[in-house]
Amino acid sequence: MIHRQPHTPRRDLYAAAAAVLLVTAAVLVGRHIQDAHRTLFVHWPPLFADWDPHLGPGTPAALILAAAGVAYGPTLAARLPWRALPWVTWAASAAWIFSLALIDGWHDGIATRLTTANEYLQVIDRFHDIPATLRGFDDHILAGVPGNWPAHVAGHPPAATLTFVLLDRIGLGGGGWAGTWCAVLGASASAAVVVAVRALADERLARRAAPFLVLAPAAVWMGASADAYFAAVAAWALACLALALTRRSLLWAAASSLLAGLTGYLSYGLTLIALIGLAVLVLARADLRARPLLVLPFLAGLAVVPVVFTLFGFNWWTAYHLLVTRYYQGVGGTRPYGYWIWANLACAAIITGPATAAALPRTADSLIHRTDRPATRLALIIAAALAALLIADLSGMSKAETERIWLPFAVWLLPACALLPRPRAWLTAQVILALLLNSLLLTGW
Repeated sequence: MIHRQPHTPRRDLYAAAAAVLLVTAAVLVGRHIQDAHRTLFVHWPPLFADWDPHLGPGTPAALILAAAGVAYGPTLAARLPWRALPWVTWAASAAWIFSLALIDGWHDGIATRLTTANEYLQVIDRFHDIPATLRGFDDHILAGVPGNWPAHVAGHPPAATLTFVLLDRIGLGGGGWAGTWCAVLGASASAAVVVAVRALADERLARRAAPFLVLAPAAVWMGASADAYFAAVAAWALACLALALTRRSLLWAAASSLLAGLTGYLSYGLTLIALIGLAVLVLARADLRARPLLVLPFLAGLAVVPVVFTLFGFNWWTAYHLLVTRYYQGVGGTRPYGYWIWANLACAAIITGPATAAALPRTADSLIHRTDRPATRLALIIAAALAALLIADLSGMSKAETERIWLPFAVWLLPACALLPRPRAWLTAQVILALLLNSLLLTGW
């Protein structure tokens, strides 16, 4: 008879050390490729960043929040009334994101992030006639055509840009408001994941996961990145789906489907959240069988956003195929797949931190041996998120900048940390990494 080897803290350290080695290899090999061939188009591989040691107005707040989060975060998450926990998680996450961003200062950390040449705010004035712009959106995706869209506008369905157009229309124009929108909404992704974990696994694991969702190194890129906003929409779509099934609620089903439809029109790659949605369906299949009527509002709501954009003249499939061509017209066609296929995973290890790397083997154990039912249910969600991330990696459409692009998948890997013993030690490692990243590097996208 073969006995399972118990998972010890030493094995956790080995897993974290393996992640460190992966990142080190990506840095050294990437530095060599970039110096020799100039084909990576990043200055501090594997991250899209520049070496720039600095402090800023956010540094004191970030240090205080880091210390307080490590010292009191696990206890607070365990003792707060449940109804308060998602709100506190959201607020604490927002505070951590803003404090890190303000290490770069308000101007560089928030206000100008979405105003650079490749960003959405560059084209606000071209949407004065929204229906006409949507009808002609596809005509400007390819490089070389007259009036071609900036890279990020061309690289996403128009709901991404329309968000900032509508903000401008209601008087919240400019980079400061746009950056604040992304950071505040992006922070809510942590609350959405906590809600989903409680609904699908159990409350104990949700509470243990909360401090890791708040203090993740991913917060460095959540600050004023549109991908943080996308991550929040996708996370709430999945959280609402979990609530719809476990509470057998038609209203939550409709909310989930509307958000899921919007997600697909914010980013093409986020169609892969369907894999996490499938895991949710598997975990709550008994509830769905008990009330199959939930399928009707979900399917109806899921069609709303695609139908609206189609009626306005935007063809998702045509635009996606044009985007693939545009991607290979630019640096995506030059960046070496052989390096990024594994260096992207180093980026994922950075944004999720050493604690997640340590927890993933425990997650695999839970999925294989199934000795703890809530842990096994949590492990299935994490496995689905990891599968989505790996498919994105293999597609070749994610080469570099995945520390930002993969935020919507990364937030679903972080709950694995709920399986770790000694949470304060691992939280310390997480916050130290985040502080070093934001203080030693100037990140960009």
